[in-house]
Amino acid sequence: MREVKDLTWKSLEKLKDPVKAFSNRCPLYYERYAGKEDEFGYSLETFAKWEPLFRFLYEEYFQVEIRGIENIPGDGRAILVGNHSGLLPLDGAMISMAMCNLHQNPRRIRYLSTDWFFHLPGLSNWVKETGQVRATKDNAQKLLAVEELVGIYPEGIRGVGKPFAERYRVLDFHPGFVQLAIATQSPLIPVATVGGDEIFPEFVNLHKVARFLQMPFFPVTLGFPWLPAPLMFMPLPVRWMINIHKPINLGYPAEKANDRKLVMKLTREVQYQIQRDLNKLLRERRSTLTGWDEAELDGELPKP
Repeated sequence: MREVKDLTWKSLEKLKDPVKAFSNRCPLYYERYAGKEDEFGYSLETFAKWEPLFRFLYEEYFQVEIRGIENIPGDGRAILVGNHSGLLPLDGAMISMAMCNLHQNPRRIRYLSTDWFFHLPGLSNWVKETGQVRATKDNAQKLLAVEELVGIYPEGIRGVGKPFAERYRVLDFHPGFVQLAIATQSPLIPVATVGGDEIFPEFVNLHKVARFLQMPFFPVTLGFPWLPAPLMFMPLPVRWMINIHKPINLGYPAEKANDRKLVMKLTREVQYQIQRDLNKLLRERRSTLTGWDEAELDGELPKP
């Protein structure tokens, strides 16, 4: 795997031509998508412009450790499924940075996002251009039909809005990802992420204010809504660990996607596998700011 060590916050200001810099640094990723039209609005130019900021968060700020990046296939369709956290959905962005900069065959991940993000003025185009897709069954099937990687967080918006007291308690997964995997004969790749639940400690969720503002939630954190923008959105420098499991081929024929009992059983198995993995990683962590001692990681992933 390649490692990128040349990025600091000051160097971000020197990128006069981020697209050219990106093509030089990540030529395989660039060549894979350069000049290609995308039905859902992905723009390689927009991705390249924002990649240095998210790479800075990955490498310097959160100092993300990632295990099992090789478990994501370099070609062919697959569904990544994991726990969701952090108020702002940075967990998907961190995996995308690993795929772009560390994977031997770098490629994009198309995360399915809630409609709310696509109705925000000034943000909806950015969401589409950086690779996110509106979360519908039809869109997911289209992506998998053309051999894309699809990222799904089955906790949905509930996951990113969890209060701090409930951090790393995985909420019941929506079974749609299992139905999708069976119907399209796509492998599932479970992903456990530690770190995101603590970057914006949420002390209370003001539901009435959220409903009035037509927001999915209105959190009260250390910075929000007290500090002026952009300070209110500054995350804590928590160390992250992302653990990517080996692909699971469910092995059921496509018609079994309508077997509700089977689908719910498989959904809970994946959910509990990720919860066990989170519990294990939390036991092994020294602290939120110093992360893990590699010598204490046994390298074994919990079995489903």
